[in-house]
Amino acid sequence: MSALLKLSDDALLDRLQRGAFDYLTDYADPATGLVADTSRLSSPCSIAVVGFALSCYPIAVARQWMSRDAAVERTLKTLRFFWTSSQSDLPDASGYKGFYYHFLDMHSGRRVWQCELSLIDTALLLAGILTAAAYFDGGGAEDEIRALADAIYRRVDWQWAQNDGQTLAQGWKPECGFLHYGWEGYNEATILYILGIGSPTYPLPPTAFTGWTFTYQWERLLGQDVLYSGPLFTHLFSHAWLDFRGIRDEFMREKCTDYFANTKNAIAVQREYAARNPHGFAGYDRNLWGITAGDGPENQHLRLNGRDQRFFGYMSRGVPYGPDDGTIAPWAMLATLPFDAPAALQGTRHLLERYPQVCTHDRFSSGFNASLTSHAGEWLSQGWYGLDQGLLVMMIENHRTGLVWDLMRRCRYLRTGLQRAGFTGGWL
Repeated sequence: MSALLKLSDDALLDRLQRGAFDYLTDYADPATGLVADTSRLSSPCSIAVVGFALSCYPIAVARQWMSRDAAVERTLKTLRFFWTSSQSDLPDASGYKGFYYHFLDMHSGRRVWQCELSLIDTALLLAGILTAAAYFDGGGAEDEIRALADAIYRRVDWQWAQNDGQTLAQGWKPECGFLHYGWEGYNEATILYILGIGSPTYPLPPTAFTGWTFTYQWERLLGQDVLYSGPLFTHLFSHAWLDFRGIRDEFMREKCTDYFANTKNAIAVQREYAARNPHGFAGYDRNLWGITAGDGPENQHLRLNGRDQRFFGYMSRGVPYGPDDGTIAPWAMLATLPFDAPAALQGTRHLLERYPQVCTHDRFSSGFNASLTSHAGEWLSQGWYGLDQGLLVMMIENHRTGLVWDLMRRCRYLRTGLQRAGFTGGWL
């Protein structure tokens, strides 16, 4: 039996939260403060992972994993980099119009892989920057944190990112301009719109959010009424910062529910889908689920158990409509703690008992597929992904103390964005 399984729930959460947090310091550049997308050799920085890291440093201080001075130093180093990094339409800049490229070189901070100027990843970075500003409320160096955070947020030109349309584009490249697709259907973009609408400098009009909600799909799925989005992470990312309990926009007032309750229903859909297991994948059951974006077996077609099976590599998987190739994200169940703690803990313990190899150094791998086996055993993603680790640290803390939610309720920009978007009730 795994040593982790012998621990009490609190002790288990201590170990797994700390193990996830250590990724954010183990794979950070000491000069820029940038954090690697994955633990794999030569991985670039993901700006979204930096946003999660900035949100997790206050948690580390509160849990005495890091001194406040050390957290201030790391935070300042990171904010100074983003404030002074190159902002232009040149193809090797760090960003443009206040937004940043999805992936940056860990040392120089320059764009890599001809990636897109990413709106959603910039929003996740900004959420972390604003979390730092809310937590570090002292004088001296903490004054500089708040000043830099404010300047970086105010610089973003949200109106430009509408590309003369009602809603937001997904991204932009200097080689070809705006990408030819936007945000359609409910997903992780809630925080993107709220931050844009709350801006004091280049605000999105509230109609941008309303226009996006017109693309929502409300469905009856596997016994649940739910605002549909297939991958589990889309029901979690914005919630890492925004406490949606009891607050409602026009869409949710009409449905007599809220986004927090909707995530609970999405978890129930995941569990029911895994219990029914329509494709007969190994491992799936009501206590082993978590179908979402992440690493998977390389893109290939194989003949398994008398039938053709396609695997997708790194992919955003979802239920009940797919894609689904039998790949589970081992971290995903535990990340749902604030919404359904019994299911999250029971599922995590079941996973650790049945497949202990998914967690090494107290840190979950990105993907696991029990249907694809070799002489080495079931397929397992190599290394770790920063997004998984950062989200897990935050969600465990929101379950335990609500620290990040409490901080962000004080952020005037988020409050303004929520109110302008039509949210009322609860803590607002």
